[in-house]
Amino acid sequence: MGRLFGTDGVRGVANADLTAELALGLSVAAAHVLAEAGTFEGHRPTAVVGRDPRASGEFLEAAVVAGLASAGVDVLCVGVLPTPAVAHLTGVLGADIGVMLSASHNAMPDNGVKFFARGGHKLADELEDRIETVYEQHRTGEPWTRPTGAGVGRVTDYVEGFDRYVAHLIAVLPNRLDGVKVVLDEAHGAAARVSPEAFARAGAEVVTIGAEPDGLNINDGCGSTHLELLRAAVVEHGADLGIAHDGDADRCLAVDAAGEEVDGDQILAVLALAMREAGQLRRDTVVGTVMSNLGFKLAMEREGIQLVQTAVGDRYVLESMKAEGYALGGEQSGHVIVLDHATTGDGTLTGLMLAARVAATGRSLAELAGVMERLPQVLVNVPDVDKSRVHTSQEVAAAVADAERELGATGRVLLRPSGTEPLVRVMVEAADIEQARTVAGQLADVVKSALG
Repeated sequence: MGRLFGTDGVRGVANADLTAELALGLSVAAAHVLAEAGTFEGHRPTAVVGRDPRASGEFLEAAVVAGLASAGVDVLCVGVLPTPAVAHLTGVLGADIGVMLSASHNAMPDNGVKFFARGGHKLADELEDRIETVYEQHRTGEPWTRPTGAGVGRVTDYVEGFDRYVAHLIAVLPNRLDGVKVVLDEAHGAAARVSPEAFARAGAEVVTIGAEPDGLNINDGCGSTHLELLRAAVVEHGADLGIAHDGDADRCLAVDAAGEEVDGDQILAVLALAMREAGQLRRDTVVGTVMSNLGFKLAMEREGIQLVQTAVGDRYVLESMKAEGYALGGEQSGHVIVLDHATTGDGTLTGLMLAARVAATGRSLAELAGVMERLPQVLVNVPDVDKSRVHTSQEVAAAVADAERELGATGRVLLRPSGTEPLVRVMVEAADIEQARTVAGQLADVVKSALG
C-alpha cells in the first residue's frame, strides 16, 4: 500500500479513492493511535468534526462520525466551517481530535480527510504513519477493540461553533474596518457564511460573490484559483480591495482597487511591516518557502526583516515557526499563518488583517503592496525524467551555474523534483520576463537531455 497521507491529509476522488469505508477505518485508527500515544490521558476523548459544502462531505462526515463514536470518542459536529475554524475549535474546546473533510482548492469530485491533534495542530508524520499501519492491520483482518454500552461515543451538533469562531476573528483584529469596501469571493466553499459575517461585524461594507454553495459548485470558476470574477467585481463596485478564498478557506489571495492581483508574498510583506510596527513580529523574522518570489526577499532585506525559507508546503512553514518561535509565515499561494491567533493558515483572518491595515493607514492596497516588486517568475515542468538525479548531475549543475552567472543578483534559479510525479520543476526569476523564459527553456532542455 502506498502512503495514504499526503502533505495535507488523505485526499482523492470521493467514493472512488476516498470511500466511506476508508474514512471510517481511518477515524477508528486515529482514535486508537492517539489513545496509545497518551493523548487522551485517561479521560473520555472528544472530537470536533467539520466539513466543506461538497456533496460527498455529507456521507463522509457520517462515516467519520460513526468511526469515532464506535471507538468511544464523543463527537461535536460543527457542520460546514473552514479548516482553520475546525482547528481553532479543537483547541479552545479542549478536544483530543479534530477532523476536517475537504479537498481544499481541488475540484468538486475530490474530497479529503485531515486530522488535527489536541490543541488544533496537524499530526506529526510519525502519527500519520502509525494511523496508516493500524488501519491496514484492521483492513487485513486484525480486529478492533470495541467499547459497548455506555462506552460508545455520543454525537452532538455543536451549533455554537460558527459564532464562537467569528467572535475569535473579530477579537484579534488590531482595528475595525469602518470605511473599507470589500468584495469577498467565497469559492462557494466553507467560508460562504463565516467570512461575510466576520467582515460585516468588523465594520466593512461587504459585497459577496461565490457565496451560494450547492454541494456541486465549490471552486467552480471562482475563488483563489480563478480571480477573474473577483477582479471584475472589485472594479464594478468601486471597492477598496477584494479577497478570494479556496474551498476550505485556509488561504487568501487579494486584488487591489484596480483589479490587480496581490499574491501571498505581497500579503506577507504588508502584514510583516504591520506586525513589526505593532511589536508583534518576533525576532523581526518572517518565514516563507524556497518558492517565495525574489522580490519578496529583496524587499524584506531592504526593510531590515529576515526571511527564513523552508521546503514548499505550509506544514514546513509551520514547523519552522513553531520550532523557532516566529509569529508570521506563509506561501505565495496565500497560505498565511499568524501563529499567535491560528494553528494553521486562515484565509478569513488573513483577509481581515489585510483590510485592517488598509483601514488603519488610509493607504490603498496597491500602495501597501508596493513595498515589494514582484519579479517575473517562470515555471517549467520537465516530465518523464529521473528526478532523483537532479541534484547530483554534473551536467545540470554546470547549466545552473551558468544561468546564475547570467542572471546575477536580480535573478534566481530553482530546480525541484516533484513529490508526486516523475518530473522536475524548473523555476527561474529575473528582472525581465523574456530573460526568465529564455533561461528557463534552456535549463529545461538540459534537464531533459541529462536526466531523460
